[in-house]
Formats: sequence, C-alpha cells, structure tokens
Amino acid sequence: MNDKVDKLVIFLAKRDGIDKLVKTFQYVSKLVVWRAEGAHPNVAHRAKQWEVAAGLSRKAFRSGRFLTGFNALRRSPGSTPTFQLLAVLANAGEMVYFFFDHFLWLSRIGVLDAHLARKMSFISAFGESFGYIFFIISDFIVIREGIKEEHKLLHSTENTKDVTKSIRKIRVDRVMRLMAVAANVADLIIGVADIEPNPFCNHAVTLGISGLVSAWAGWYRNWPS
Repeated sequence: MNDKVDKLVIFLAKRDGIDKLVKTFQYVSKLVVWRAEGAHPNVAHRAKQWEVAAGLSRKAFRSGRFLTGFNALRRSPGSTPTFQLLAVLANAGEMVYFFFDHFLWLSRIGVLDAHLARKMSFISAFGESFGYIFFIISDFIVIREGIKEEHKLLHSTENTKDVTKSIRKIRVDRVMRLMAVAANVADLIIGVADIEPNPFCNHAVTLGISGLVSAWAGWYRNWPS
C-alpha cells in the first residue's frame, strides 16, 4: 500500500501527472452532461461547470509547454534522416498547438477578445492534429523495427540471459508506444472535432471516450515503474 501511495505522490508531482488527472475529470464530466442533460438538468449544469473549469485549468497549467518541443528536438533529433524529419514535423505541430492554446485560454477567460477563441481553437487543433499524425507514424515505424529485432533474437544462438533481457526491453517499449499511439489517435479525433465538426467526432460519447483513452494511456505511460 505504501508503495502505491509513493508512486501516486510521484505521479501527481509531475506536470503530466496532474494533467492526466484533470483530463479525466474533464471528460468524465462531459459524459455525465450527455447522460444527465435530459432527465437531470441540474446535475448536467453542475457537470458542465466542472468540465469547463477542468478544461481551463489544464490550459493554464500547460503555460510554456510549447518549449518542450524545442527541447525534444535538441535531445533526440533522430537516428536517421527519416526520423529527423518526422521528429521536426511532429514537434513543430505540437509547438503550434501549445503556443496558440495560450491565446485560446486567454480569450476564453476574457483577457483577449472572445471572438478570437474560435480562430485560436482552429489553429491550435490543426497544429495538434498535424503533429499527432507524425508521432503515430514514428511510433509504428519503431514498433515494426522492434518486431523484426525480436524475431531475430528469438532465433538467435547467443547467451540466453542477454537475449531474454533484450526481448523484454523490446516488448516493454512496444507496450509504451502502443499506449502513445492510442493516446495520439484519441487526441487526433478530438482535434478533428475542432477543425472539421462532424456528427461522429463531435458527439459527446466520442469525445468523452477519446478523452478518457488519451488520459488513461498517458496515465499508464507516466506512472512510476
């Protein structure tokens, strides 16, 4: 029990840990609004207030987050020209997302003209979606290469202990990357709902489930090992 409490404390001490927790609140409340708005309007109203507050809190907490894109490119530019290009495109999209998200937040709380909100939302969502596409492609390429390497190791005649350790490492990395893909696909759906509103992506259930998939996949990836 103490170990779990310690891990929870470490998780919530991270910026991403808090973000995933508040994101869970945001999208659970969205689903509550959808479920209760007909029969329990008072509950739906309270849940909507919780959803809006959680969304605005996340935007405030992400202030300066666009700078992480620069740091990511500096620390890990990619091992090949292909990965370098994918890293530049993915992080550029994410930087646009987080940068314009600042203006979206300011317009929604009344500091900037409220009419800017729609434009800032579109630019932010477009950058987000653009970046996620290349993050997903990068992860699938690495997963494919990992499967090939695992196949070679399984048929290797080298030291069994070293081979087992390498295979375990590849499998752990694959799980983490699949979690990243799940989160990015879910966030891509949310982004598309802002860029090109449509009945499927903009449905409360689609948005709610996508938000929770993204939050919980991120929760899994950030949970202390």
